[in-house]
Amino acid sequence: MSAMDAEPFPRGALIAAAALLGLSIVATAAVRLVRITAPSPVAAPRAAPVASVDLAFADQTDGSVSVRDSHTGALVATLSPGTNGFVRGVLRGLAHDRMTRHIGAAPPFRLTELDRGRLFLRDTATGREIDLQSFGVDNRDAFKRFLHPEGASS
Repeated sequence: MSAMDAEPFPRGALIAAAALLGLSIVATAAVRLVRITAPSPVAAPRAAPVASVDLAFADQTDGSVSVRDSHTGALVATLSPGTNGFVRGVLRGLAHDRMTRHIGAAPPFRLTELDRGRLFLRDTATGREIDLQSFGVDNRDAFKRFLHPEGASS
């Protein structure tokens, strides 16, 4: 038997631990009840758009995806089956968001390039916007070619 077994645990330490735990619970409850939020950072001014196109994506029977200018109906690109995984993944996520909101495929997606080189894909139906730059240059360029469609079919 050791000396610790014979002596009781210090009462002051137990009271302090219980008080700290209680204070944490009360503080968390107060924040939730009052709905205190952290101040949002001031957003940097957004650069001016240099190019923009509204796109419609449609699945084809052979597994490919056609990409069309939604205003003219002109074919911008055809995404062959088994290719363009990043583009398909982004579109799948946006389509799922539309499906949960009971929105069809008719509203276009707006692809916008800013003068600082950033590229954004915005769902015009839901307002959801994706900064494609955040996924790396190669993934951004997978969408950027839709802005300049010459030879963009793959």
